[in-house]
Amino acid sequence: MAVKRIGVIGSGQLGRMMAIDAAHLDTEFVFFDEAVKSPCSNLGETIQPSSQDSLQHFINSVDVVTYESENTDAQLVKEINQSVPVYPGVSSLLNSQHRLTEKSFFQSIGIKTADFRKVTTKEELDLATKELGLPIILKTTREGYDGKGQALIRTQADVSSAWAELGDKELIAEAFVTFTRELSVIAARSVSGEIKIYPLAENDHSAGILRVSRVPAQNITPEKQEQAKGFITTLLEKLDHVGVLTLELFDTETGLVANEMAPRVHNSGHWSIEGAYCSQFENHIRAICDLPLGDTQARQPFAGMINIIGKHGDRNLVLTQTNCFYHAYGKDERLNRKIGHINIIANSEQELESSIANLTDFISECGD
Repeated sequence: MAVKRIGVIGSGQLGRMMAIDAAHLDTEFVFFDEAVKSPCSNLGETIQPSSQDSLQHFINSVDVVTYESENTDAQLVKEINQSVPVYPGVSSLLNSQHRLTEKSFFQSIGIKTADFRKVTTKEELDLATKELGLPIILKTTREGYDGKGQALIRTQADVSSAWAELGDKELIAEAFVTFTRELSVIAARSVSGEIKIYPLAENDHSAGILRVSRVPAQNITPEKQEQAKGFITTLLEKLDHVGVLTLELFDTETGLVANEMAPRVHNSGHWSIEGAYCSQFENHIRAICDLPLGDTQARQPFAGMINIIGKHGDRNLVLTQTNCFYHAYGKDERLNRKIGHINIIANSEQELESSIANLTDFISECGD
């Protein structure tokens, strides 16, 4: 195959891992981002949007374009797509970057979500608390991530403070879902329509930030396995999605409930770098270049991922364990910032849990 020059809107850790994992496919990367120093600085050319004729320079430099974030400017994607293909397409982007649009879309294609209401005034919030019942979660419709842009309203006494915190934006009020755990399903779809699905991950969060993922999620009924597979396949096909897509789910007594989707490689799939035959990052590049997709199955029976948040911690503690793998992103320490992750592979659940226990300092390293 001729060298594929891949453009990435953004230059963070997701772009970094895509470039590293796809290097053996004879690819070159060009990043479109304002940052001079970034996780991708040494992995390819970076074109700054503020520079002269930057967009045309970017377009002329690449064969295909992708992006790191669902908050990418949809108008920019449309403009680039007139000259070179951008994957995932604008439909995936628009449906995932606005929570009201996203949840309405889920329900229109038969994917269950929490009940919700649009909120633009204090009166609408008061009405939502009556119609949905308490507790509810109040969220901004755009740009919230890692627990930002949301407030839990447990009682009527919390309404005023939540409104004071978030009320200057368009909001969504969501009924509280009683769930036993949070799951995610990640899949890739190529230009030709080939689909591959990764094993379900079970995810532990603290302060809205993912801390630990375990794969495969244990004690999942066959019905829920099929439900997750059906949800992600339906989304891929209805959106005509090309690339990796992630769906976050709540596990409830009556089945799986969709939380949100991300039209990109995802934090809960980082385990796949060492843990799967083909990582989510390589499969994303294969998908957008219309190459055959790689095997998404785990190499060993169990895998896990620990986020390194806020502080780098003792790297040697990881490097001395043969089943653990340290990934740094080239980022400076900062409270609640994702600056790296640790992957773990294991032959048993006991081995996985023992390895996670040995690395608990990293899980609490964020400065909570």
